[in-house]
Amino acid sequence: MKKNIFKSDKKILGIIGIRSGSKGVPDKNIRKLLGKPLIGWILEKAIESKYINKLVVSTDSEKYANIAKNFGAEVPYLRPKKLAANNSPEIDFVKHMLDFLEKNQNYKPDIVVRLMATVPLQTTDDIDSLIAILLKDIYADSAVVISEARQHPEKALKIVNDKLGKKLVTFFSESGREVTPIPRQNYDKAFFRSNIIACRANIISKTNSLTGDIVRFHIIPQERAIDIDNEIDFLICEKILMSKK
Repeated sequence: MKKNIFKSDKKILGIIGIRSGSKGVPDKNIRKLLGKPLIGWILEKAIESKYINKLVVSTDSEKYANIAKNFGAEVPYLRPKKLAANNSPEIDFVKHMLDFLEKNQNYKPDIVVRLMATVPLQTTDDIDSLIAILLKDIYADSAVVISEARQHPEKALKIVNDKLGKKLVTFFSESGREVTPIPRQNYDKAFFRSNIIACRANIISKTNSLTGDIVRFHIIPQERAIDIDNEIDFLICEKILMSKK
């Protein structure tokens, strides 16, 4: 990491997890997006952060590790396979990295910024805005990037069995009448986490979570919140990036 003249004396760690076992899109985390490995987009944004002074990647793949190193990240070790399964809790690899850094590098961060490879449209300003919140607000446990829901969660439907042995679609309250469309203006605004989290390191050990209880936020436009999970998401991101160029 480059030396950053903007930082206080706080140790601020950026961490990205990229396991190799993606099933929906094979090797999703290193797949090329406009000629650049997917992980490269967020790594470049993190490198430019005013605050992050250590950037590490947790991966179970030597190939992935080499790509991350080429973009300027540290890869202290390969993640154990037990922490890289489909159902492995995310917080486990974060805690594992923190334990390793403390034991092997005598490094204990004040703030941990959990980033993701799958949000290539997010910006350095998005990252720094979260960190600035924690630096200014002593009461905040964490801060997250959020964006307004494209579909309000109260409009969600589910499929259930009816009394005739068939299936029907109903509202989550199980009232079919509520399937009728309601103007979106009638709902309070709803938001989803857009996959950057900045958290005080002591909160992780204290609450066994990446957010704790007092969670501040930074709102971004929906287009920057796209989280790549399938082929359609790749196409959308490509179109957006090409339009910006």
